[in-house]
Amino acid sequence: MANYAYLRVSTEMQDIENQKLGILEYCNARQLAPVEFVQETKSSRVSWEEREMGRVVNRLQAGDNLIVSEVSRMARSTLEVLKILELAAKKETSVHIVKNGMVMDGSIQATITATILGLAAQIERDFISMRTKEALAYRKSQGLPMGRPKGPAKHVKLDEHREQITDYLKKKVSKRSIARIIECSPTTLHVWIKRNKL
Repeated sequence: MANYAYLRVSTEMQDIENQKLGILEYCNARQLAPVEFVQETKSSRVSWEEREMGRVVNRLQAGDNLIVSEVSRMARSTLEVLKILELAAKKETSVHIVKNGMVMDGSIQATITATILGLAAQIERDFISMRTKEALAYRKSQGLPMGRPKGPAKHVKLDEHREQITDYLKKKVSKRSIARIIECSPTTLHVWIKRNKL
């Protein structure tokens, strides 16, 4: 039995460590070991067959487990998610969705639930895209500047945790642990520490 954990981010700026940590905690609790991580930085607009997901699905054999942090990491559309689940079921493998604590084992109940989750994720993406386009069109019609302001931000989210972060650093707490405590990615914390010369 093999356990494949699939990690995907659409840009290099997004942090993959949060996905990895959640999957490791899930696998430890369910004694799914060892886990082979497969990760990539690629937009979900690229068909799942052309991504690492396609290669993982092709490798699956009876009794294997495919683990993902959430439905939206598998594929962009509900139809693609259902295709992956169908192929996994035919191969007598299980798909674990960590965020929801669910196991898609090919049963009709699991398929219905996955369909609803996939559809909800797709609708949310479409709404975000629509709102973004509307906001950009409005700014353009008003002659307002587009994109992020030039130069570093005057105030960032982690500034409110300055005292806490400084205290942890003095106590030699690892940066990864600090990031977990204040609920941000290690990369974000590293950039903030560098910016503030701590």
